[in-house]
Amino acid sequence: MLIGGLAKATGTKINTIRFYEEIGIMPEAARTAAGQRTYEDRDIERLSFIRRARKLGFSIGEARSLLELKNEPDGECQKAADIAYRHLHSVDERLAELTALREELLQITESCRGGSVSDCVIIEKLSRHR
Repeated sequence: MLIGGLAKATGTKINTIRFYEEIGIMPEAARTAAGQRTYEDRDIERLSFIRRARKLGFSIGEARSLLELKNEPDGECQKAADIAYRHLHSVDERLAELTALREELLQITESCRGGSVSDCVIIEKLSRHR
């Protein structure tokens, strides 16, 4: 199949596929005599794996590491778990930051009394230096 077919089969933009090839997370595609990239089912599987990992928020480096582990069926699953646990910890940290951000935004928005911008509590609070 050509790159458009791979893009459609995996829900990936063509530019993203090219980028993944450029950085080596996807292998360089075979080419037709006319120079068009061609792909096989294994490319769909690999790109789908990358897409699922990225959707879960794994970095490209983490996705690359997980792909390397996938290619070692007799390897230790704990290595994959370690990557996933580190990522989970990062997600938990971001959630805590977002929760604090939400609380601060809630306080700021609830402080709005209406009126003119010159008396706006939101503008005033954002203008303060901490």
